[in-house]
Amino acid sequence: MGFIVIIPARMASTRLPDKPLADLGGKPMVVRVAERAAASGAERIIVATDHEAIASACRQHGVEVCMTEADHPSGTDRIAEVARTLDLAPDAVVVNLQGDEPLIDPALLAASAALVGPGVPMATCAHPLHEAADAFNPNVVKVVLDKLGRAMYFSRATIPWHRDGFAQSKDSLPAAYVALRHIGLYAYTSAFLQIYPTLEPAPLEAVEALEQLRVLWHGFPIAVHVTSSAPAAGVDTPDDLERVRLHYAS
Repeated sequence: MGFIVIIPARMASTRLPDKPLADLGGKPMVVRVAERAAASGAERIIVATDHEAIASACRQHGVEVCMTEADHPSGTDRIAEVARTLDLAPDAVVVNLQGDEPLIDPALLAASAALVGPGVPMATCAHPLHEAADAFNPNVVKVVLDKLGRAMYFSRATIPWHRDGFAQSKDSLPAAYVALRHIGLYAYTSAFLQIYPTLEPAPLEAVEALEQLRVLWHGFPIAVHVTSSAPAAGVDTPDDLERVRLHYAS
């Protein structure tokens, strides 16, 4: 089944004002993100925004835009509005790609979309961790899977906890120990996108500050595609922006 990519983009960044319009090799960042999405084989790529400057930049480069309300609490709510506006079929697969990921591996979009189907309304990605510092870093979100490759839990804590291995040393990861870092890329059915905003927030979601726990808490499965290596980081800081500019200048 094909899939659609929706890219939520706002002017809300305080560390990087006007981030979606930051120049990357002669094109705005949001356009570069759309180009990466196009390389995934998606049937349609749409930028979802509430800002006319972003919409204008996209139109100038032939990128489809859908204007949305300004007060959405999350990017997921924003793309849910787009799915309603476009009247997508309930089983249409939508990939939520953040507008600050101009170096995302397009294969990850297709891989996550492929996991969505009957009984599995949502999917995401992860990769193995190799450094103890990452495993113990609360800013690195971890996920553990069941035998079907579906998420059992997401946490900022070190999961799974290797009782014997970590008792001996926390300077390196125990042999044969596998911890997975969650990659913040999501795919959903259009029907589930309409359900998600109606779900009651979960207590665990508030504790961990991780919205995806709401989905598990309400009993919906999340399939996880595991890739072998970490994708290129997105753009959150001025240093990130310079790193990505060097990529497009090469």
